[in-house]
Amino acid sequence: MRVAMTSVAAGRAGRVNEDFTGAVPTAAVLIDGAGIPGSESICRHGVAWYASHLGGSLLSLLSLVRDRSLSELLAEAIERVTDDHRDTCDVANPISPSATVAILRLSDGLIEYLVLGDSVLVLDRADDAPLVVSDPREVIISRSYQPAIEAAAAGGDEYQRLLRDLRANRNRTDGFWVAKDDPRAADEAITGSCPISELAGAALLSNGASRIVDRFQLADWPEVMTVLATSGPAEIIHRVRQAEARHAVAADDATIAHCTDLGEA
Repeated sequence: MRVAMTSVAAGRAGRVNEDFTGAVPTAAVLIDGAGIPGSESICRHGVAWYASHLGGSLLSLLSLVRDRSLSELLAEAIERVTDDHRDTCDVANPISPSATVAILRLSDGLIEYLVLGDSVLVLDRADDAPLVVSDPREVIISRSYQPAIEAAAAGGDEYQRLLRDLRANRNRTDGFWVAKDDPRAADEAITGSCPISELAGAALLSNGASRIVDRFQLADWPEVMTVLATSGPAEIIHRVRQAEARHAVAADDATIAHCTDLGEA
């Protein structure tokens, strides 16, 4: 499996990219970190640290362990990273760092996949429309908060209060699920598999990149996969950045892992 990766820095000046993406010969991982700016008193490490350590732990497990499910590996990775900062940070606090996750793995003629949170995974089927794997729960809940969040001054007290209220819905039965401090969240991930022989490629996208389809409607998924195959991930992200500027929408970290040659480990 060959992976072409593109990652773009955060839209707000002074912030690091809080996405992570990486690959081993049989798997690819994308992590989209989330947190509230200014929460250093909760976690001294920060969102980028959480995302990169979760992604690194997952890649290590994926390269060494072949006989456990993706959900089991994600649960172990969450537990490992939580243990890494449990003694120094308030890991159970609602605003401590969290992340959404997308994983792709080659296994005995199959492509196995996992999505937790609002990252998106697209399987480019050779003889059919792309299979788009997403978890809509956070998006559905966020819609009720979005008008007030957009009206509040970014970074202000009201803005942060709204984000806290929204994140209070995380990892609850009637809410939405992300990687954070509870490994049981991995059991809520969307999982499945598809024969490698049916696929021409695959892509993992953070929600800052998937907005080319689900927010700005600049393309559909077949067109996205065509652009990835012909022009690469940078072109997709370039179009997203243009749309953000045109609509005066704050830029988000935008990361894509485009996977080709899926049958080659």
